[in-house]
Amino acid sequence: MRLLNVHTRQLEEFTGNVQDRPKYAILSHTWGKKEITFQDLSQPYHQQRPEYAKIEGCCRQAIRDNYTYVWVDTCCIDKSSSAELSEAINSMFAWYRDAAVCYVYLVDVPTGQDPFAEDSAFRKSRWFKRGWTLQELLAPSLLEFYDMEWDRLFLWEDDHSTYDILGTITGIEIQYISAHENIRSAPVALLFSWASQRSTSREEDEAYCLLGLVGVNMPLLYGEGGRAFLRLQEEIIKKSGDMSILAHGLDVRHGSS
Repeated sequence: MRLLNVHTRQLEEFTGNVQDRPKYAILSHTWGKKEITFQDLSQPYHQQRPEYAKIEGCCRQAIRDNYTYVWVDTCCIDKSSSAELSEAINSMFAWYRDAAVCYVYLVDVPTGQDPFAEDSAFRKSRWFKRGWTLQELLAPSLLEFYDMEWDRLFLWEDDHSTYDILGTITGIEIQYISAHENIRSAPVALLFSWASQRSTSREEDEAYCLLGLVGVNMPLLYGEGGRAFLRLQEEIIKKSGDMSILAHGLDVRHGSS
């Protein structure tokens, strides 16, 4: 696992057990047309590019919170290596779960707005519509939400009103938002129903973004299209025997008959 040192702005690699890694903050965000990649970090003047501002804001917040390291998906993974990308995607849920804090950066939420307002930009944020951010909502033990200027909106654990607004926006029951360990007790069909309200840029990612949530590992085969979801279903049945998967596509609610 690579982490970005917020003081040197250099990547450092950590191997071994989770206990051997330093505490780190992790970034959750939506991708723009351009992002700073692993390869970009070795290029001169990459910090002057507009898309670097997101990483800069993440590092500055981590420094304020006394963290030395952050993890950012755009630049901490060498996506030119298919083996590394596959390992990273299969490990992603655990990386978000094990982070000390997850900074949710909402580039489409202007500063100074009330996120709880009925027609707020927060409620309409693209972050709530992307497939990959589902596990980024449910895996961490602590989330902090920030607007486009890196002003903090709230911590999700502040009070039950934050659970309520997140549940209203996402349709996810409060017990799963408030405690990530409860995810393992959720029927697979329920997880699928949450994911069906979200989209991914690539068809295969509709399956791959769910790997950590359903507790399955499998190789990535970009180009397989819809076959990825079939493979995911096969692996879930083999691993857990959760036959609620057969209800996928129905209006599933936890505990419904």
